[in-house]
Amino acid sequence: MIRNFWLKLIAPIDGPLLGFSALLLLVALIAVGSASPERVTAQLLNIAVALTVMRIVAQMPPQRLMHLALPAYAFGILLLIAVALFGDVSKGARRWLNLGFMRIQPSEVMKIAMPLMLAWYFQKHEAMLRLRDYAVAVLLLLLPVALIARQPDLGTAVLVSAAGFFVIFLAGLPWKVIIGLGAAGAAAAPFAWNLLHDYQRSRVLTLFDPERDPLGKGFHIIQSTIAIGSGGILGKGWGQGTQAQLEFIPERHTDFIFAVYSEEFGLLGNLVLLFLYALLIGRGLMIAANAATLFSRLLAGAITLIFFTYAFVNMGMVSGILPVVGVPLPLISYGGTALVTLFLGIGILMSIHKNRMLVQK
Repeated sequence: MIRNFWLKLIAPIDGPLLGFSALLLLVALIAVGSASPERVTAQLLNIAVALTVMRIVAQMPPQRLMHLALPAYAFGILLLIAVALFGDVSKGARRWLNLGFMRIQPSEVMKIAMPLMLAWYFQKHEAMLRLRDYAVAVLLLLLPVALIARQPDLGTAVLVSAAGFFVIFLAGLPWKVIIGLGAAGAAAAPFAWNLLHDYQRSRVLTLFDPERDPLGKGFHIIQSTIAIGSGGILGKGWGQGTQAQLEFIPERHTDFIFAVYSEEFGLLGNLVLLFLYALLIGRGLMIAANAATLFSRLLAGAITLIFFTYAFVNMGMVSGILPVVGVPLPLISYGGTALVTLFLGIGILMSIHKNRMLVQK
């Protein structure tokens, strides 16, 4: 009986995917333990909640996920509208919705609801995809992105945009259309610049010249690049990073934890971290390639590439090659909301892998 219970418990769990995730979580605890030791216990609780969510979602068949796509998207849009009307303002941004007993950040819902919705949409039109279907998909994507950007929350808007774009791209969007959209975007850049908030324009300018405001807007990038460079090949050792321990690195346990990790474990540690991400992403793409339906393939591919986007944007902004947009390092940065969202995505990948050989209707 115990053996049957155990087998049923682990049945939907994909071993390689869980193993690679577990190794990244180990790195996370090591990094958080150095950057902010008092938060390790809270992060362990966040991990427990995230793994529970992963386990529950992994049991759900893709058919049920497909049925949840439209309600999840509609619910997410309603929450974003509620934030725009009634949300709490913090640090100049209206991103949180106060429910009385807790505060939630509805934009996080769209990181999963967006690829779910678009994968469902393309599954429904699989028999004859036309250019107008891609146009409708773009409109479905632009609505939540506009609401999120209005808060303003550029980091989350970038992630939701990427999640939606990956689905549209994997659904077969013609290259000539992609090139045309890219050219149009480049041409519209000067006009888009005028739509940015002052602090967003300042972040872009600071990217090119951090020294223009070394004690203000440029402080984050200057200190993080110093930390990364001072780590050298092997790093200074756990808990020995002067930039982190002397608190020169702001947000060192969240968005800038990569700088802490780089200073203490050096280039070698970074290569190990990149290798673990490559294994996780590679496993996700393998699951996507073997998925049973178009819906599953698009969803698995988009979720997997979101991990790449998280890692690329975070490492890029911490190392000074991208503007600071407030994107955490996936599975490494301290925090519960992003961790639960990412493990929800991992649970979906496990569900798709478990049902890869089933004939879907």
